[in-house]
Amino acid sequence: MESLYLLIPLSIVLVFGIGVTFWWSVRNGQFDDLEGPAYRILMDDEPSPRKPQEIRADEGAEDGGK
Repeated sequence: MESLYLLIPLSIVLVFGIGVTFWWSVRNGQFDDLEGPAYRILMDDEPSPRKPQEIRADEGAEDGGK
């Protein structure tokens, strides 16, 4: 019975902390887009354009570097 004097206030503080954490996450947009990252990993990215330095460095590789 005496342990209830500790457990009830502790559980109230814990519930309050969970509520504040949930409220913070909703206000900061943590739950705005739940499916986007899952689909984004499946989509291919467009290849980035090559820089002129990379093109010149690869020119000799096609014919054996001669």
